Amino acid sequence: MSDAYGATAAKRGLARRLRELRVEAGYTANQVCDRLNWGRGKVGRFEANTWVRPEHSDIRDLARIYGGDTLDELEELAARARQRAWWRDYPEVFDNEFPGFEGDASTIRVVMPLVLPGLLQTLPYMQALLTSGSKPPEWRERALRARLRRQQILDRDDGTAPEVVALITEASLMYEWGDAGDRRAQLRHLLSMAGRPNIELRLLPLAAGLHPGMSTLVNIFRFPGDEPPMVFLENDAAIEQIDDPGKVEAHDRIFEQIREAALSTADTAEHLEKMITTLE
Repeated sequence: MSDAYGATAAKRGLARRLRELRVEAGYTANQVCDRLNWGRGKVGRFEANTWVRPEHSDIRDLARIYGGDTLDELEELAARARQRAWWRDYPEVFDNEFPGFEGDASTIRVVMPLVLPGLLQTLPYMQALLTSGSKPPEWRERALRARLRRQQILDRDDGTAPEVVALITEASLMYEWGDAGDRRAQLRHLLSMAGRPNIELRLLPLAAGLHPGMSTLVNIFRFPGDEPPMVFLENDAAIEQIDDPGKVEAHDRIFEQIREAALSTADTAEHLEKMITTLE
């Protein structure tokens, strides 16, 4: 299954562009459905980006209704959006398009108060974390494979690897899991990843006291071009997608407050080195 880089963002962009064109043409969604003899709600699903893969015939029909020089633009977006990505084979793990947006992002800003970001986890950490949950073994095995596959976006060598700013807490590193060697390896992995030019890792130490991100578990994605940023909030039950510009901006402001409260990248590395020493 292909990486399908850009497909998820293209589908979102296509949905937004179709709505813009309909509004510019002066139609309601139901009027367009009636003109094309479509069931009412079809255009609404397109514009809400709740479709799976756009059909070229549908796009051509809409371009004809809206007029103007839009067909080439829409078909180019549709062609990119129709690429089938690897994560589509994991419907039991992903109930939305989170991994697609993560894979398409040019910048990933992530805050994790009590667990480590999925992109920076070692295999033993993943196994321990998934085993601690309530899902059955079959689901955990599928989720493990999916998480390992997600991490491959950091290894792209074609210029599309995202910039990552990860804010973690010392609290997330204090739990006992596996053995000392497993925990040591996870800390060393964090140090190794932080040494990459596209990854910024900052730690919020316990000694610094309370901080703005105590209850924030958030991913903020920014994309190439003019595709608007978006936010995903995570908990054990679901991953919630946020597109509202005001709410995205609010989460961005909170992220910067948390970032300012964290150690510098150099001090973070020094702190991790000391933690490794205590496990030796």
